[in-house]
Formats: sequence, C-alpha cells, structure tokens
Amino acid sequence: MPPLSYPPKPRPGDRIAVISPSSGLPGVLPLPYELGLERLRKDFGLVPVEYPSTRRMDSTPRQRADDIHAAFADPSVAAVIASIGGDDQITVLPLLDRALLRAHPKPFFGWSDNTNLLAYLWNTGIVGYHGASVMAELGRPGAMHPLTAASLRAALFTSGPYELSPVETYGDEGADWADPATFDSEPVMRPCEGWWWHRPERVVEGASWGGNLEILSWLLMADREIQRDAGAYDGCVLFLETSEELPTAEEVFRILRTMGERGLLQRFPALLMGRAKAWSLEKRNDPETKARYAREQRAAVLRALEAYAPETMAVFDVDLGHTDPQQVIPYGGLVRVDGPARRITVTY
Repeated sequence: MPPLSYPPKPRPGDRIAVISPSSGLPGVLPLPYELGLERLRKDFGLVPVEYPSTRRMDSTPRQRADDIHAAFADPSVAAVIASIGGDDQITVLPLLDRALLRAHPKPFFGWSDNTNLLAYLWNTGIVGYHGASVMAELGRPGAMHPLTAASLRAALFTSGPYELSPVETYGDEGADWADPATFDSEPVMRPCEGWWWHRPERVVEGASWGGNLEILSWLLMADREIQRDAGAYDGCVLFLETSEELPTAEEVFRILRTMGERGLLQRFPALLMGRAKAWSLEKRNDPETKARYAREQRAAVLRALEAYAPETMAVFDVDLGHTDPQQVIPYGGLVRVDGPARRITVTY
C-alpha cells in the first residue's frame, strides 16, 4: 500500500464531477438532486459536470466505472462528488483502474455505499472524504444544515485542522422526495445529548479508516479492499456508522466480532461511532423506540470492544453518517481524538 496523501483542493469557480457510482436516483427523484446542483453552483461557487450514468437507474457496473475514470482523468475537473449512495458499488470495484486513479488524484466526497470507493482510494494512497452527497446533504429540504455546510466548505476548499462540534438537536426522519411540498420546510429536528465517551484517558492521533458498517461487512465477505495484513491499520482511528436499514444490535455486534476475529478491531486505538439512525420510511419508530435502538447499538459496540479491543477509546453519537447534521470525515486523513479535553479534530 502506498503512503496516503491529500489530493489538491478545488477553488470556487472550478468544475466538480457529479457521478452516481451506486444508484442513479437523480433520474427518478430529480427534486433533491436539482436543488443540490443549484447549491453547488450558488453557495459553493462550483460548476457541476454530469456523466452518462449520473441520472441512469439501469447503468451497468462497467458504465459507472467508466464515469469514475472519466471524472478523475479529466484535467478540467478539480473534485468528484457522489449524487447518492446505493447497494451494489462493490460490483464496480473490480473494474477500476488503480493506476489511472493514482495518476490523477482528486478529492472524492461520498458516504454510505460510497464506502467502497473510499476504501479503494485508501488502498491507492489517496485521502478521500466520507460525507456529503448532492441529493441528501446539498439537497436537504428548506436549507442545508449550517454545521453540514461549514464542514463541507472547509473540507472542499481548505487544508488543515478542523474541530468537530457536538450538537443539541438532530434529525433522522425523512419525507417523500417525490413530493414538492417536502422541500418547503426543513426536516424535523429533535433534542439530543452530545458525545458519549468511553475510556477517554488519552489522546489518539492517526489516519482514519472505516465508513458504513454494513458496507464494510460486505467488503469483508468478498475479501475486497481489506488489507490482509491487519498491521496496516495499526494506530489508525476507526470511524463507523449504520444506515437506514437499521441493523439490529446483534447484527452490529456480529460484524464487529468478525472484525475482531480477523485481527482488525484491536488495531484501532480509537473509534468514532456515528449517531445511530433509528428511523426510516419503512420503520417509523417513535422517540422512545429510537432511543432504545441507539442504547442497544451502543451496548453492542461496547460488548465487542470489551471482547477484542478493551483498551480502545470510543466516542459515540458523532454526527458523521446517516443522521442530520453530517460532518465530513477525511478518509485516510489525520484525526485527533483528545479524550481528556473531549475534543475531536480532523485534518482536511
């Protein structure tokens, strides 16, 4: 594995590739997509560039791989962002040209199923960015969340330390993206507590690795983009989050147990665990059920750490995944977790 390095950053006025490495949902649900493109232009000063499969639901893995190659190879494009996630990006990975991406490093922004491409870039030596998609964060109804917008702006245009912030309200309850009325007001936000710390006796600083837990489990099953020498992760900061599919606490524990049995989990001296998404359009949990789901997930993670990584420091309810707001985490970039000071600083 080559050393990790940050790709050059775009500037306002630059072109940014908008691709759909997973699902072509922009072609089915244009309202949040068009809103996200408008904010890229007006709020961030970037010029979106679309590709053949960006709005195609029936695109093949080869077509999506071709779009990734075209976006990275185009010298007029300064950064790349995913339209949305999905569930089959793992089928694109074998078709990618690692030498091409290594020769044309660019900041890539995406999360959820885009954990696949972020892990691929990590193994290619390119720091990526876990967070921000055109449809979900940029296309948020009403307005972008200020914390999300500030984090994305810093990750896009600046290089250096950026301190993450805990929040007092959060959201994970969505609405119908096909209904224009959805975009007349901001999503429902509910009170929440800040970060919850486990074993915060020390300071850990290291390159980050992780992403969506379910996607990582698929990569483990396929033996794809996971280093066979677990020592490659020594000293790294692990960050994880779960999706709207609402995996049970037992499923979360079993995935982490598998990582422990493989010798991975114990390599990470610190873990950032994203705030658990506990609501979906298919499972509209009430606040009490959501709170219980989050507690059970936390207990499952702590159970796995106790069994395989008892010295690991963990921070729960970090806003880095499927909940709102969302802060961008550099994938392979430097992360500092200061337990005594209760601070988390990333380097964009």
